[in-house]
Amino acid sequence: MNVIHGLPGYTIVIEKGPTSYGAHVLELPGCVAAADTREEASTLIHEAIELYVEELRNDGLPVPSPLRPNWSAR
Repeated sequence: MNVIHGLPGYTIVIEKGPTSYGAHVLELPGCVAAADTREEASTLIHEAIELYVEELRNDGLPVPSPLRPNWSAR
């Protein structure tokens, strides 16, 4: 398991499974991605974060705050 911090500071967990990598965001329930490589999973989960937050805003729903709002790395 690898924990990284995504844009804009959300906590991303990337785990290696038997045949692929899975990623999810602790602060955004249901925001997930799966891919053949860790790099691809990282790229896809960052895209998923952007889409997830955009959809919340479009629906007029609150956007959860990052657990570590002042620290971000990819």
